[in-house]
Amino acid sequence: MTKIIMHGCNGKMGQVITKLCADDEGTKIVAGVDAAGGENSYPVFTSLKDCDAPADVVVDFSTAGAVEGLLEYCVEKKLPVVLCTTGLSEGQLLKAKEAAKSIAVLKSANMSLGINTLLNLLQKAARTLAPAGFDVEIVEKHHNQKLDAPSGTALALADAVNDAMDEAYEYTYDRSQVRQKRGKNEIGISSVRGGNIVGEHEVIFAGMDEVITFKHSAYSRAVFAKGAVEAAKFLAGREAGMYDMSDVIANK
Repeated sequence: MTKIIMHGCNGKMGQVITKLCADDEGTKIVAGVDAAGGENSYPVFTSLKDCDAPADVVVDFSTAGAVEGLLEYCVEKKLPVVLCTTGLSEGQLLKAKEAAKSIAVLKSANMSLGINTLLNLLQKAARTLAPAGFDVEIVEKHHNQKLDAPSGTALALADAVNDAMDEAYEYTYDRSQVRQKRGKNEIGISSVRGGNIVGEHEVIFAGMDEVITFKHSAYSRAVFAKGAVEAAKFLAGREAGMYDMSDVIANK
């Protein structure tokens, strides 16, 4: 059985994972960490430094501001960590890579199986369509409480296309300040925030007289929770290094 510390246990994703693990015989949440405290079926600590529960792995769905302290804690305790929080700075991502020299770190912009399959499909499409002159645009939609924009998943989708084309593209987030034609080597990324949209991503390849669209819609947070739990099972006991969801999928 994989013993998990849920970092950010009172958040929406933390609550979904808590319910999922309660029905999963292969996992058990042994402790939660949340600044708001509170009660749960497991002990909840308001600070990581107070958490002394023996565990196999930490699953993080918290806030970007809490990630650096989390990484320090995991390195100190030699605990693998599934890092699901988005909106991390370049500095924080570098610290995650540094931590991966000592512990197993799994970082993914999106935990769903569908999105990670889409990343692979986009690379194949880009190699065919981009040389044929197709423009690439990405539109992402999320609920009105999401703090970061664009979403980490939108950036991951853009990176997949860019990686396939040897980093030929630059990203454009706002065209309102400059009156000029669209550049040939740019990927436009647009963000929509409203209501309770769980997550919707659309990648558009627009050519002359034809448009090809790849779209992924998440109708509940359960798809991300399931991926995070599977990632935790995969990561427990792994040697130090950086991992992502493709490693989890390949292990199935």
